[in-house]
This record gives sequence, structure tokens and C-alpha cells, in this order.
Amino acid sequence: MTKYVIKRVLLAILTVFVICAITFFLMHAVPGGPFNSEKALSQSTIAALNARYNLDKPVGQQFLLYMQNLLKGDFGVSLKNGREITAIIGESFPISAKLGLASMVVALFLGTIFGSTAALMRNKFPDRLIVFFSTLFTAVPSFILATLLLLVFCIQLQWIPVWDANKQNFILPVIALAAYPMAYVTRLSKTSMLDALSQDYIRTARSKGVSKFKMIFKHALRNSLIPVITYAGPQIAYIITGSMVIETIFTVGGLGSKFVTAITNRDYTMIMATTIFLASLMVFANLICDLLYKLVDPRIKYE
Repeated sequence: MTKYVIKRVLLAILTVFVICAITFFLMHAVPGGPFNSEKALSQSTIAALNARYNLDKPVGQQFLLYMQNLLKGDFGVSLKNGREITAIIGESFPISAKLGLASMVVALFLGTIFGSTAALMRNKFPDRLIVFFSTLFTAVPSFILATLLLLVFCIQLQWIPVWDANKQNFILPVIALAAYPMAYVTRLSKTSMLDALSQDYIRTARSKGVSKFKMIFKHALRNSLIPVITYAGPQIAYIITGSMVIETIFTVGGLGSKFVTAITNRDYTMIMATTIFLASLMVFANLICDLLYKLVDPRIKYE
């Protein structure tokens, strides 16, 4: 177990490094720079700013300098407002984390319930209804659903202020973010539950007179959760910092909207910091999910 964890941690570090390198060189391969759009700046001022942030050096040297600072825990400062990147992430990430975790909890909870219900009532009306809505939510992009929610609840019904991002208004972003993963988890849960119900140990438990409640929730549901856990790990990391469009639509002000602004402004340091942060969360979530397999299914062995 320890040997497996060490190997996975080393692989995770290598993965994050490769993502850093790819992002850095692709970002600098795009023509232009972060200060070229500033029409009020003279060429001498732009040259001085480039020298200040080492943008006048060869790309390879810039990458080495950036990695040296990164190893010290220094993400640098924003090229647009001069603020520390660490401070920006520190104030923005809790908002994204709250929104993302709430959305994922809703998606996992409702998706597991709906999927299990559809499997237990296969080919009946509840099953057909659940399949219809799960297909619908899978097909509708989150930004379309977010726009419809704004139109109905903010403009038509006027239940929620359009530009207010207070805590009580997080319900609409949560619904928009949770719809797709909930639909996907529903389909995963249904398939896994149907497979679990067809296994020999379920037939044995049924023949021994085990109660239906115990048979479903202690045996079938537990073993049907492995595909859900596999999906939930990277999805949690993605939904926390990847809700860029939703945060922009609802003006939530989380890390996702900061990432969109950084791309628009060609803010290199902010783009790198958010990309590394997202990649690290993805890798960490995958590692945690792999370790959770053992708790769900003791038959799994780590090598």
C-alpha cells in the first residue's frame, strides 16, 4: 500500500510538471503579449514592463525562472493589476470550492438515488421518466441551462436579483452545475446496480431470505458505487475550478471567472497559476479515488 502511494505521488508530480511545460510553451507560442493591448503605453514602457517580468528573455530561460520560483511556492504577481497570485487564489477559490462541492454533493446524492430507483423499477414508468430527464440534462449544455434559469427565475419571476451573488442565490449556479454530472451519475448508477443485482451473491442472499432493504443497500449499492467513485474524483476537481462559464454568467466571482479574465487579458502568471492549481486538484482527486476503492470493495489489491 505504501509503495503504491509513493509511486502514485511521484507520478502525480511528473504529471503536473508536464502540464506546466505544455501550458507555458503553448501560452508563449501565441503571437502578442500581455501589454500589447494597452494602447496608452509607449513602446519604451512596454519594453520596461517586459524586462520587469522577464518577458524579454528566451522562452526556455523564462520557463526555468518560473519553475525556480514555483518550487519556492511563489506564483508571482498578476501582470495586469500587480497583485499576488496567491492572494487572488486565496480569496477566489473558497467561492468556487463552495459552489463546486455543493453541486457535486447534489449530483452524487440525487444521481445515485435516481439511478438505483431506475434499476429497481426497470421498464416501469419511473424508470422511463428518469431516463428521459437524465438524457435531457446530458444533452443540454450547462451554459444554456444557466441562461434559462436566469431568464425564468431572475427576469420573468424576479425571485432572485440578477447581479447579486449572495449566498442565498447560489441555488441557481448549483442547479446549472449539478445537472450534467447528476444525469451522468444516474446512468452510471443504473447500469452498475443492474449488474450488481444480477450477480451470484445477490441471488444467494435472496435465496437465504435476506431482506430486500439490506440486500440492496448493504450489498448491491455498495458494489455499484465503484464506477461512480471513478467518475466523481476528477469531476469534483473539475467542477470546483472548471465552472468558468457558470461563474461568469452568474457573476459569482470565483476562481473560474478569474481564469476567464486572465485568458482575455493574456495574464500569463494568472493563467499558469490557475492551470497548475486545477491540474494538482485533478491529480489529487484521482489519487484519493484510487484509495477509496479499497474501502468500497475489499477484494481490490494494490500492487
